[in-house]
Formats: sequence, C-alpha cells, structure tokens
Amino acid sequence: MSTVATPGRRKAKAGWNLLGLLVFVIAGFPVYWMLNTAFKPAKDAIDPDPSLLPTGITLSNFSRALDIADFWGPVGRSLIVSLSVVVIGMVVGLLAALAISRFAFRGRKIVIVGILAVQMIPLVAMIIPVFLLLNDLDQYDKLSGLIITYLTFILPFTVWTLRGFIVNIPKELEEAAMVDGCSRTGAFVRVVFPLLAPGLVATSVYGFIQAWNEYLYALMLLSQDHQTATVWLANFTTQHGTEYAPMMAGATMLAVPIVALFLLVQRKMAAGLTAGAVKG
Repeated sequence: MSTVATPGRRKAKAGWNLLGLLVFVIAGFPVYWMLNTAFKPAKDAIDPDPSLLPTGITLSNFSRALDIADFWGPVGRSLIVSLSVVVIGMVVGLLAALAISRFAFRGRKIVIVGILAVQMIPLVAMIIPVFLLLNDLDQYDKLSGLIITYLTFILPFTVWTLRGFIVNIPKELEEAAMVDGCSRTGAFVRVVFPLLAPGLVATSVYGFIQAWNEYLYALMLLSQDHQTATVWLANFTTQHGTEYAPMMAGATMLAVPIVALFLLVQRKMAAGLTAGAVKG
C-alpha cells in the first residue's frame, strides 16, 4: 500500500530542510571565512569592507606563516602530546570501562558517580592546583606534564563512553566463547574487542581532537620554547601587529590533521554509533 505525502507533510519536510540548511550555513561560515582569508591577498584581509566572495587567490600567506615563526616544532609537539594521550587514555580507559561494566565490586557505583562528577568541574578552576602539583613533581614546562594533565580530563569521558559500548555487548557472547574453550581474556579478544572496535575509534578521535585543540593548559604549563600548535597560532604577531591572512593560513594548516583523521575513520565513527548491536 503506497502512501502519498499530504501538503502539510511536504511543508513540514521543507521547513525541516530549510532549518537544517540554516544550521549548516551558520556552522560552516567560520570555516569558509578562514579558508577565504587564508587564500586572499594580505591587503584584502584587513580591508574594512571585506568581500564575501574571494577576489583573488594566493599561496603567499602559507609561506609567510611558515617564515614568521617555527611551525613544525609546535606541530610535532602537539602530535606527540595528542597521540600519547590517545594511546595511554585508550589502554587505561578500556581496562577501567571493562572493570566497571563487567565486574561487581564494592564501591562500583561511587566510581561511576565520581567519573560523572569529575566531568562537571570547569577546567579553568583547576589551573592553579595543576600548576602547583606539576611544579612540585618537576613536570612544569615538560610535555610529559602536559600529557598527564590532559589525561585527567580526557580519561573520565573515555571510561564513561567505552562503558556504554561494552554494556551494549551481551555477556552471553563471552560466556558462549568460554564454554567453547576460550579463557576470559581470549573471549574478550576474539568476541568483544571486534564489536568494540568502532567505539574505540570514535572515542580515540574525540580524545585526539580534545588534546590537539586544547589551548589554556598548553599556554599556562609550557614556556615559549616548548609551545604547542594552538599556542603558536594564538601568538601569531609580528612587529607590525597581527597578520590575519597568514594567521588564517596557519589555522588552515593546523586543521589538516583533524580533517585527514576524520576522513580516514569516518566509516568506523558512524559504525561506533551502533557498536555492540547484535541480531538475535
């Protein structure tokens, strides 16, 4: 039996489409303006009456951005910090999420509530305690200290998210594998881990983006010689003031790793939304 859309439904659908298009334009305009400014001549970037459409395209802003200050040093340090946070966070977070979701122990609910409570604390409120603690541990102005700091606010989200994925995977699958001769570890590796892989990818991408884009702690805990990419971009000034066109070129270059990572794992991220789903 075929159904014919009524005029009211067609209007409602058109309204939702227009709303979605409006949201897309509002969210995408800053990205468009960044790219527009990055490729336009430097004099046009400071024009008091800027043009919405590009009037000319040049690559000189990118070379200028690389010449003004060291680029690859901050980018390399950001990659080291971000990748370290992702690797350590996924290993520790997976083990913690597995323990919380699969094992009953005293204080389990308190741990879960504690994980939620930690995420409610504003990061800016912990700057001074973190600074004093890292200074006492001789970790101030070191990448290792920044990695430890990032783990404190990325790990709770990682544990909570992975716990949700693990809970959605039926315990009966592990029990069936153990009946067939697998150990508990073997059942997890052969049965649970493949189903959990999309969730791991989605959570890893979130952790990488958080560590890559973080600015406040990188500014407070690292000196100018050890700055990360976001701090490098924020300090994009010369003796003539802020050069906006090269700054936008630098921002475009910093966005490339995130975009490339997303394009590589977008299928896994989409699958992560239904990770653990099993047909009966």
